[in-house]
Amino acid sequence: MEKIASFTVNHIDLLCGLYVSRRDKIGEETLTTFDMRVTRPNVEPVIDTPALHAIEHLGATFLRNNAAWKDKTVYFGPMGCRTGFYIILAGCLEPSDIYALMREMCDFIINYEGTIPGASARDCGNYLDLNLDMAKYYIKKYKTEVLDDFSEKRTVYPN
Repeated sequence: MEKIASFTVNHIDLLCGLYVSRRDKIGEETLTTFDMRVTRPNVEPVIDTPALHAIEHLGATFLRNNAAWKDKTVYFGPMGCRTGFYIILAGCLEPSDIYALMREMCDFIINYEGTIPGASARDCGNYLDLNLDMAKYYIKKYKTEVLDDFSEKRTVYPN
């Protein structure tokens, strides 16, 4: 059985970053899956579940309400390894194409106050497992490490 693409990424040398994980054609449309890597795999602790869950709720809410990107947003959700998120957007895109969007999303999460969208028993299957303060911590870390140092080492997978 062949390894899937995400299992061929060099996780030993992988830094926090924004990478193109894959591109898929669905009919005439190209979908780009981005790897938003927030913690360094196998080096840093993984994102704790309540923070991961809060980032998921806030990131998805932001993307699906963004005037320019809501109709291009297919998915925003956590990786099983809990080191980051997958973002699936319509279009053949590069990390530089969504740099401004990522900064806006990070600022939205960092500055968010109040009840996390969907944080109720009616709207979420695990609504008590959310931590806004830790979500802000991880997103500030990502913004500083990745978006403030947006270079090839943060946007091209290592060999």
